[in-house]
Amino acid sequence: MSMPLENLIEYSGNAYEFTVAVNKRSYHLAVLKTADVEKNNGKVVSLAMRQIFTDQIEYHFE
Repeated sequence: MSMPLENLIEYSGNAYEFTVAVNKRSYHLAVLKTADVEKNNGKVVSLAMRQIFTDQIEYHFE
């Protein structure tokens, strides 16, 4: 699976919030080492981005 660059280019939300969300999700994926991570050859950042773009993961900051 490749990094969803088209989605990143078209993203119109807060870039800082998105970056923090991807960073935190990437860390969780690296620690958990789920089957999805194995399918993605251990590339947690692209997987985290894809999960956020497809609304598999929702995030909000307080």
